[in-house]
Amino acid sequence: MTAASTEITVVGGGIAGLMAAITCAEEGAAVTLHEAHSALGGRGRATAPPHVAHDGSHVFYADGPHWRWLAERGLAGPLGRPPARAALRAGFRSDGGFRRGVPAGFLRMVAHRNRPAPVDRDFLGWAAERYGERATRAAANAISVVTYDADTGRLSAAFVWELLHRVFAPAVPAVRWPIGGWQAVIDRTAARARELGVRIELESRVAEVGGRPTIVATELASARRLLGDDTLRWESGDCVLLDLAVREHRRDAFIVFDLDEGGFHECYSAQDPTIAPRGEALFQLDMPVRAGETTAQARLRLEGLADVALPGWRERVTWQRKGRAKDRTGALDLPGHTWRDRPAIDRGGDVFLAGDMVAAPGMRGEIAMNSALHAARLALRSARGTRPARRTQA
Repeated sequence: MTAASTEITVVGGGIAGLMAAITCAEEGAAVTLHEAHSALGGRGRATAPPHVAHDGSHVFYADGPHWRWLAERGLAGPLGRPPARAALRAGFRSDGGFRRGVPAGFLRMVAHRNRPAPVDRDFLGWAAERYGERATRAAANAISVVTYDADTGRLSAAFVWELLHRVFAPAVPAVRWPIGGWQAVIDRTAARARELGVRIELESRVAEVGGRPTIVATELASARRLLGDDTLRWESGDCVLLDLAVREHRRDAFIVFDLDEGGFHECYSAQDPTIAPRGEALFQLDMPVRAGETTAQARLRLEGLADVALPGWRERVTWQRKGRAKDRTGALDLPGHTWRDRPAIDRGGDVFLAGDMVAAPGMRGEIAMNSALHAARLALRSARGTRPARRTQA
């Protein structure tokens, strides 16, 4: 390969763009990465210490190719572990209060992980026939932690069923808590990209693509504008977020799955004391926004969840941050659709797409990472002149 034939452009400096850039650079390509903002990281960026909070989750699931890629390169870094006492403070919000137990039908769902679920039916209708409506609604609300959708029951039964069994696996959970959260992983990944010679251009907004293989690793809405392709659309979630630091109290819950309204609460400083000052605990809570509901109304419901998980939290607050994530929480598949139906990675003309709402498996940010790895492979084939006929799936 000549130098000119191995030039690859990456648009977007989040985790997907960085992974794509590293994968290409490891194969000898000359990579230029353009990031429109003044810092790398995308949604993985975090607030500055002493309270290190993220736009989304602080965790990774270690049962997919995205995690293996990070771990093989030493980019996952040191991991935190919740103290043993945390298990005593994990439970559910049900009928307005904190509970340790769940409906019997919910437990049967978790036990029936090998039962196939249909793609073309909604989860609520299909599961209610087998486990009862009450248990099904509880399961749909519980799994809203990864859909960020107020009506998870309307989604494809196969889509929700897979998520349910990943999150509530009866075996040892695949959750991993990197010390320092996503920001620490981003920092290590960016350092690795620079070591490999990736040219990183910050505050560099790309107006058009062409002339060399290009990986567009941005939000789908940004890719739609850049590529002038109105078909780049997919269903996503909508939720309000609350990052909350409070003075520690033994009554505070570690994790709460909200079976009533689909919210979620988790403490991140228990397993990673570096992200909050001594004597304080840092939590993130989210609540899906209902159709027709205002941000203020959703936030009131979110505070109701906080009342259950953190009794007396208002008098103990030391720091907080509010936000809303709409159409930027990962792909959701409606009945009749799978990840293969999402916008294709290969856009033709040596342009490849990576992001959390494109045709790659996984959930939330995993989709972006897995699509980045596939986009990088396609871009390398294109640069070498060995790319096969256009593919539409990862």
